[in-house]
Amino acid sequence: MIKQGIEIEHAAALLKLLGDKTRLTMVKILADHDCCVCEFVEIFDTSQPAISQHIRKLKDAGLVKESRRGQWIFYSLNQEYEQFDFVQLLLNALPSQEEKLTELEKQGKRISCE
Repeated sequence: MIKQGIEIEHAAALLKLLGDKTRLTMVKILADHDCCVCEFVEIFDTSQPAISQHIRKLKDAGLVKESRRGQWIFYSLNQEYEQFDFVQLLLNALPSQEEKLTELEKQGKRISCE
């Protein structure tokens, strides 16, 4: 059976989760690039615990997944997420966030986990 659209309750919960500017920006970045918490700390110029809280909320919802690479954990958008098509529609309407990663690379902080 092909599911038609998204239920209002699911849409409301997802929009509430993505209603935070930081989380929405994180998801937009993760749509194109895997990132480590330390990179988000630099991009948003905020504390590691604050970034970890945002990541936890995105992970708990199933929107973001993690993978371990050596000592580092990288996060990516979960394309198996039940409402991924809806999320993709939202992300397609947003401006690129490439400049944030480009600036991080210029500063030599693209992957600065230590």
